[in-house]
Amino acid sequence: MDEEGPFAIPLEREFLSLWGQVTTYSQDVLRPGWKLWQVLIVIGLMLAAWLLRRWIAARMTAWMRKQTGRPKWQLRLLVIFRNRLGLVLFAAFAWGTWFVMQQATWPSRSYLVGLAATIGTALMVVSFLARLIRNPFLRKIVSWGLWIYVTLFYLGIWSQTRVALDRVAIEFGEFRISILGILSATVVIGVLFFVARFLSATASSRISHNEDLSPSMRVLLVKLMQITLYAGAFFIGLKAVGFDLTGLAVLSGAIGVGLGFGLQKVVSNLVSGVIILLDKSIKPGDVISLGETFGWVTALTSRYVSITTRDGKEFLIPNEDLITGQVVNWSHSNSFVRLDIFFGTAYGDDPHLVRRVAIEAASGTKRVLSSKPPVCHIVGFGDSSVDYILRFWISDPTAGLTNIRGNVYLALWDAFKEHGISIPFPQREVRMLGGAAQIEAQAAE
Repeated sequence: MDEEGPFAIPLEREFLSLWGQVTTYSQDVLRPGWKLWQVLIVIGLMLAAWLLRRWIAARMTAWMRKQTGRPKWQLRLLVIFRNRLGLVLFAAFAWGTWFVMQQATWPSRSYLVGLAATIGTALMVVSFLARLIRNPFLRKIVSWGLWIYVTLFYLGIWSQTRVALDRVAIEFGEFRISILGILSATVVIGVLFFVARFLSATASSRISHNEDLSPSMRVLLVKLMQITLYAGAFFIGLKAVGFDLTGLAVLSGAIGVGLGFGLQKVVSNLVSGVIILLDKSIKPGDVISLGETFGWVTALTSRYVSITTRDGKEFLIPNEDLITGQVVNWSHSNSFVRLDIFFGTAYGDDPHLVRRVAIEAASGTKRVLSSKPPVCHIVGFGDSSVDYILRFWISDPTAGLTNIRGNVYLALWDAFKEHGISIPFPQREVRMLGGAAQIEAQAAE
């Protein structure tokens, strides 16, 4: 009975017809005769495959645990095969039984066994191919969906199922959406997303290794390509199954306005990320400092920049903070960084010798550039020392700044000790005026 209104779901006639066909087929199969014997044979083969699978899997697992020197990819293949051993054994038993029955009796008396062997083989193939999907949850959905489709297809009731699913629909005026349409759109979009992901990964790998492009341009091209591929896969998938994209455009416009007000920070970070990639102010590998955070940029995303510090911490800085705040980029135009070291020597030491020894000590330190030689200058006369500044350049700030300063300080210490140059420390002389007379008076009392 068809009903008029926004929900047009004429279920009774289609599903009753489908259920009647299944019931008639079941009654015909379970009627005493060769069909019933074939059903019992198939059940026996399933039981035999299950029991043999348990026996083989236990010994196979014990054997694999002893294979410590075998490559990991081989062990993974063995685990995949072990987990699907039941289907493999059932398909082998079913085909063997079908072949024997074909030779020993009439072909019609082994039809159901051959059908079970075909379905079992198809399920086995689907189970192995599903391993190409990395996500476990998505893999299960795809596996179950394909198993249901294969079973219905080989049982010969897929056409009736399609008609029944297509009649389960919701209608609003000219807009109509059915369960079949949703399932078809999901399958087509899923396949297109898989293709888009494969193309994106392949192209991203090539772009990332292209030395002719700057790091920021590589990231920008990868992001634009991913957005284009996934958006194209989504809309092409909807169009392929017959969805009207005009109504979807109006709906997406309304949703976009709502998201614009509710997700201002997200949109701001997205736009800021695009600006950072376009103006190339920050790129992967740059050494930057923002406030008390100092480290090198490891990743640029649409929402944040990942900065890894020398102590292994990873800070996720929103893109908006890098646009509106003050950022020190130590390697923006080049990777050269100048470092300063302050020290002092005694007034009795020759300042000309001190400068020469300090420059030689810094020049002999690893990572200090010889193309930009170190310099040393007197910056003042202190209370107890002559104060100097030693300046030197490095080209690898990602290797650390504190460690190179420490190495230069250690080189200075060794060089000063070798040349007899002393590093003074503050000395104070305390005099107590009238203190002796007061002490004698206290002792007399």
